[in-house]
Amino acid sequence: MNDFCADIGYKSINHYGEQLCGDHVDIVEENENSTVIVLADGLGSGVKASILSTLTSKIISTMLAEGLKIEECVSAIAATLPVCSTRGVAYSTFTIIRLIDNDSVELIQYDNPPVIMIRDGARFDYPKTELNIDGKKIFKSLIRLKEDDVFVAMSDGCPHAGIGTAYNFGWKYDDIAAFMEMLVPVGYTAKTLSTMLIDEVNKLYGSRPGDDATACVIKIRKRVPMNMLFGPPANRDDCEKMMSLFFSKDGKHIVCGGTTASIAAKWLGKPLRASLTFERSDVPPIAEIDGVDLVTEGVITVNKVVEYAEDYVGENKLYEQWSMQRDGASLICRLLFEEATDINFFVGRAVNPAHQNPDLPINFNIKMNLVKKLTEALFKMGKKIKVSYF
Repeated sequence: MNDFCADIGYKSINHYGEQLCGDHVDIVEENENSTVIVLADGLGSGVKASILSTLTSKIISTMLAEGLKIEECVSAIAATLPVCSTRGVAYSTFTIIRLIDNDSVELIQYDNPPVIMIRDGARFDYPKTELNIDGKKIFKSLIRLKEDDVFVAMSDGCPHAGIGTAYNFGWKYDDIAAFMEMLVPVGYTAKTLSTMLIDEVNKLYGSRPGDDATACVIKIRKRVPMNMLFGPPANRDDCEKMMSLFFSKDGKHIVCGGTTASIAAKWLGKPLRASLTFERSDVPPIAEIDGVDLVTEGVITVNKVVEYAEDYVGENKLYEQWSMQRDGASLICRLLFEEATDINFFVGRAVNPAHQNPDLPINFNIKMNLVKKLTEALFKMGKKIKVSYF
């Protein structure tokens, strides 16, 4: 078994004037290392398209995850989807990306723009086999995975961008592939890559999309462990145990909180060097300890990380902030969102006397709630999370 994992991210924009998106992405885990991702594009836009795409993606992802064949899935869709009274047809186009033991990928494509595959920094022309299932022409591919392979699936709203304005015939498939070839080597996450692609699509539409547009990016990478220490233990006698376990873990180490940093420095026998430079007014300065990758303030910094994390799994509008700035919260975000795949949290339950001031909006419950919100957001990003309380 290899140590690969999949970083999966997607972003959509709605047809101008519509409240619902006619595209839908569904992700189902078959097991720890196998995942089914379905991007469905419902006929038309609005409510009908949203229903068609949601039903299609849910049916396909669930049936495939249970081991059924693609022929049975397509037949089930044809028998299930309602018929459009205007067009007299009932279907949703779809793209299926099925990761098998993080060792190979199966692509099944019906009427959506072809999946772009980027390998070794360049577009890769993968083999396709044509199938005819219930009169529908479907293309199937099976590819052995390599580290840093990137797959870009999209609905037809992406190549249609700019028709009649920026381009006569829309944003050509080859040009979209070239755009992604330029971005992939930089090392962006799958979510950020999909966001940048959709942002460009939105610009070409003049911020008034003429169709729903969705991009789903899958990035194959090796597992990277990360460790984060937040707060001192409730019992001072547990400091030795907590620090010993924390520093024994593989991967980078992040320490959050002034008291926590002092305990870590004492355990390591290294000086704690505090900085007085504010990178931004709402996030306290960072510090340094030899043997620790990042040392930050506690609750205020982690609260900012939670804000970025919840935005990341949603609209991802703030990615330009945390991906560029040098404050403690942004540095934590880059480590947790971009680098880490497996994150170990070591959370101390000690009550900080400074937080008991009734004039301060900080208390023990808020601290525990921050941990809960952050781990939930990271789980939605596809990270493996383990939390140990002391």
